[in-house]
Amino acid sequence: MAKKAAPVDSGKSKAKSKNKGKDGSGKGPGPLVVATNRKARHEYSIIDTFECGVVLVGTEVKALREGKASLVDAYATIDEGEVWLRGLHIPEYTMGHWTNHSPRRVRKLLLHRGEIDSLMGKVRDGNSTLVPLQLYFVNGKLKVELALARGKQDYDKRQDIKRRTEEREVTRELGRRIKGINA
Repeated sequence: MAKKAAPVDSGKSKAKSKNKGKDGSGKGPGPLVVATNRKARHEYSIIDTFECGVVLVGTEVKALREGKASLVDAYATIDEGEVWLRGLHIPEYTMGHWTNHSPRRVRKLLLHRGEIDSLMGKVRDGNSTLVPLQLYFVNGKLKVELALARGKQDYDKRQDIKRRTEEREVTRELGRRIKGINA
């Protein structure tokens, strides 16, 4: 009897990407970013950041996996000892029907009691606010990077822009010098 040859490994791995499951859920080691609030870092000076869970209903997770959420007008408030995210727009799920969620509904954020109490004190004392910076999936669960922030004045914004352009010019000049030496 002749022996059958062992199957040859072609070298191609059939495993999926570590960051994405077959549904794009981000079940893997790294976070899968859904939406960012790019304007927040320009409009506010960030004092501290927190990672919060979000209570979702119905088709919101599927709609978020389509990647069309918007944090443009979103902010967080503290009411009766609970943190609520307002103004977050999660569009209706395209394959949904009458069970679809309301796109701009108020969503509860999940934080530890100590974090909520410290945030409550800081928001109540000064002119600070709570602004979401990012929405992302970690191990299949939606998280929000929430920032305790203070609004910037116009001159603060101009100073930041000036500082960034100066840094950009310095790095550009260093790059030119390095290329001039090597070339």
